[in-house]
Amino acid sequence: MNRPISATPSAPPSLKHIAFASFIGTAIEFYDFYIYAFAAALVIGQVFFPASDPAAQALNAFLTFGIAFVARPVGAIVFGHFGDKIGRKSTLAASMLVMGISTLLIGCLPGYATLGTSAAVLLCVLRFCQGLGLGGEWGGAALLATEHAPVGKRGWFGMFPQLGPSIGFLFATLSFLGLSLVLSDTQFKTWGWRIPFFASALLVLVGLYVRFKLAETPVFAMVLAQQQSYPHSKQVPLFSLLKTHIKPVLLGALAIAVCYNLFYTATVFCLSYGTKTLHIPRSDFLGMLCVAVLFMAAATPISAKLSDQFGRKPVLLISSFFAIILGFALAPLMASGSSLQITVFLSLALLLMGATFAPMGAFLPEQFATATRYTGAGLAYQLGGILGASFAPAASQWLVDAGGLTWVGYYLSGMAGLSFLAVLCMRETLDTNL
Repeated sequence: MNRPISATPSAPPSLKHIAFASFIGTAIEFYDFYIYAFAAALVIGQVFFPASDPAAQALNAFLTFGIAFVARPVGAIVFGHFGDKIGRKSTLAASMLVMGISTLLIGCLPGYATLGTSAAVLLCVLRFCQGLGLGGEWGGAALLATEHAPVGKRGWFGMFPQLGPSIGFLFATLSFLGLSLVLSDTQFKTWGWRIPFFASALLVLVGLYVRFKLAETPVFAMVLAQQQSYPHSKQVPLFSLLKTHIKPVLLGALAIAVCYNLFYTATVFCLSYGTKTLHIPRSDFLGMLCVAVLFMAAATPISAKLSDQFGRKPVLLISSFFAIILGFALAPLMASGSSLQITVFLSLALLLMGATFAPMGAFLPEQFATATRYTGAGLAYQLGGILGASFAPAASQWLVDAGGLTWVGYYLSGMAGLSFLAVLCMRETLDTNL
C-alpha cells in the first residue's frame, strides 16, 4: 500500500500531496464552521434575534449553531453513499462546494432589521447546508489519508485531516481577533463579522484546486478494478452498514464525543461566558484561544505517532481519563476571572482535544470494510458531533444559569467518561489490513 494506484492513467500523486490535500480540505471547511461558532458567541443573536433579551439571544444563537450538527450525519450518509459508490475524490470536491457556498451566503444574509423573522429562517437553512457539506468532508479526508498511507503509518497519515481543524480554528480566531482590534463594536456588529465569511470563498477555490489534482485512493481503485465494490452492486452502502457494522458506528460515535465536547465547551461556551459574564474584552479572550489552540496543534502529531507505536486504544483511554479529571477543574479556573488561569484551562482542554482527536483519523476508518468505509467512518464521526457538540454550548449555558459552572464541569467529565467506556469496548485496529 506504499504506492498509490490510480483508477486513471495519470501519474499518482506524491504522499506529501495526499497529506496536504487531506489537511487543507478539513482546515478550510472547519475554518468555515468555526467562524460561525465565533459569530454565534459574539454577534449572531444581536443581528438575527434583536427582539430577545440578552440571555435569549445567546440561547437562540447557540441553537442555530446546533442545527448544523443535526445536518452533519445526513451529509455523512449522502456524501458517504456516493463516496462508497463512485469514489472519494469527486465526492470530497462536492462536499467542499456545498460548505463554501453556504458559508458565503451566510456572510451575505441581511439581518432581522431588513428581513424580519425571515432572516432567522434563512440563517437556519444555510446553517443546515453548512452541516451537510461538513458531514461529507471528514470521512472522505480521513480515507484519502489512510487509504494511501504506507504500512505502519496509518495513524500518522490519519493525523493530517485531524490537524486541519486546529489550523482552521487558528485562522478563524485570528480573523476575529484582527477585526476586534481594528473595528469599533458598532462596525463589527454592523458589517465586520461578515468579512471572514467572504474570505472563505477564496480558501475554497484553493482547496478545490488541490483536490482536483488527486487520483482515486489505491484501496478503492483496486476494488473498482476487481469489480468487487458497491459501485457495481445494487445494494446501498448505508443498508449494508446498518446490517453488519451498526456496533462500530454507535461505539465510534460515543468514542469521539469527548473530542467535540472538549472543543466546543472551551471555545464557544467559554468565549460567550468570558466576554458576557466575566466581561473580559473580546480581543483578550480571542488572544487566549490563540495560545490554547497551539497546544491542540502540538498534541495532534504526538498523539498520532504514539498511536502507531502503542495502539489506538491506549492513547485514547489515557487521554479520555485526563479529560474526566479536567471537568472538575473547569469551575475553579473559569470562575477565577484570572487571564492566566483561564488560559491554562483552555490550553489543557484543547491539548486533550488534540490527543483524543488525532488517533480517530485512523481508528474510525479501520473499523469498516472498504465498500462501506466512507459512510461508516463519516456517520460515526458525525453522530459523535450530535452527542458531544451540537447542543453543548446551549446545554452548558442552561446548566450555568440553573446551577453554576460546576455543573458545566460535571457535564464535561460525564461526556469524557462515556467516551472512555466506548473506546474500552472497541477493538484495537493497529494491525488491521485495509
